[in-house]
Parts: sequence; C-alpha cells; structure tokens
Amino acid sequence: MSKAKRNILALVEGANTDMRLMEHLFQIYGIDDRYQIVSYNTNLYALYNSMFRGADPGSLDILLHLKERESDLAKKAIFDQSYSDILLIFDFDPQDPQFSEIRIREMTGFFVESTDMGKLYLNYPMVEAFYHMKSIPDTDFDSYIATMDELRARSYKTRVHIENRKQDYRKFAVNKKECDTVIRQNTNKARLITGLGLPGAGDILEAQVLKIKNEQAVAVLCTCVFYIEEYNPALIGS
Repeated sequence: MSKAKRNILALVEGANTDMRLMEHLFQIYGIDDRYQIVSYNTNLYALYNSMFRGADPGSLDILLHLKERESDLAKKAIFDQSYSDILLIFDFDPQDPQFSEIRIREMTGFFVESTDMGKLYLNYPMVEAFYHMKSIPDTDFDSYIATMDELRARSYKTRVHIENRKQDYRKFAVNKKECDTVIRQNTNKARLITGLGLPGAGDILEAQVLKIKNEQAVAVLCTCVFYIEEYNPALIGS
C-alpha cells in the first residue's frame, strides 16, 4: 500500500446490505483514507448494457460515464472527484434473465485494476454470501451452495437469514477477529473451488460457470472482502 492517502470509490449494487457491509469493513479495518460508497441501484447487466453494448469501454471515462447516467445531484458531485481506487461490487445473480457468461467474462477481463478503470468484485450468488455462516468459523462453509432453483424462487436471502449466526446481520462479524475469520474462510474457499493457490477473478468465474453447468448450483462466496487484503495484507491476522 502506498503511503500516500487514497481516495476510494466503492460502487455497490444495492443501497442497503451492500453499503452497510462495505462501511462496516472500512470501519473495522481502520481504513481512514477518504472513501465514498455509492449505490448504483441496478445490477451488473445494466452496467454492461450501458458501457459495453455497441461501444468500446476502453474509450470511456468510467466516472464521466456514471455521472452522465446519474439523476441524483449529490451522486453526480461524487463522480466529479478523482479516485485512487475504484471498486465495482455486484451480485453474480445467474438467475437473472439477462445473465450471460460471455458478458460477465468481458466485464471481469476489463475491470481488473482498482487504480485504473476499476476492479470488479462479484459476490456469489449475491452479497448475502458474506453472512452465510451459522458460526464463526463455520466448519461447513466450504460445502455451502445456492441452487439455481432457490435463486429462481428468490428464497436464498431468506435461507441466509435463517442460517446466519443469531439471525441478525448486525450481530455478525462484529469485530476484527471475526471479520478476519470470515475473510480467510472466503479466500480459502476460492482456492478450493478453483484448485489454485492464488485464484484471480476470472478463475473464480470459470469455476462457478462450470458448477452451474454441471450441478445447477453456485458455490457461496463473497469476494468483495478480498479488497481488504489487497489494500494491505497486514490487516488480516494470521
């Protein structure tokens, strides 16, 4: 991590769970650089349609692109700033009618660097994956999947609420030790499902696409937490 102060923009999909989680992580890990957490209020596929369909995303300024499509004046002002890191945090949502592995591959291959156009963090199947543990640590976490049937039935979120420790997100991973454990379990699971020691976003995506094809299921995995270790590996306890 550079000694210079960073200015971080986290563009999240939703205005509730996503924003609260990132705010919680930044506070827990004492990330006292300036940061903005902004809800895009739509999904990954809407971003694809606006940036990639019939256009060269490399020719766009992502902040200008977001500003031009934003009606909220307060958010427009946020997109006027300069940022050292841009994080794009979205749900995988393979049950979405617009789901396309080709499109997601294109986005994953483009948004690879937080200090440039931004880095894409996909949560599988959605951001609630962070809370899908019955205890901390959860010895069964590696086996947790979300089936396509429950995703289509919109029952996965309800399942997480039931299976979450204490059935209350506010009481989950309440301190650094617990957050360290949750992050380590997710990074270890990423290695497990890919069979790689240092899997990248593309490796994880391919493993998940294959799992859908073979098992009609997605391995539960929260990848937005990986930014904490990327920001400063020393933040995660041994």
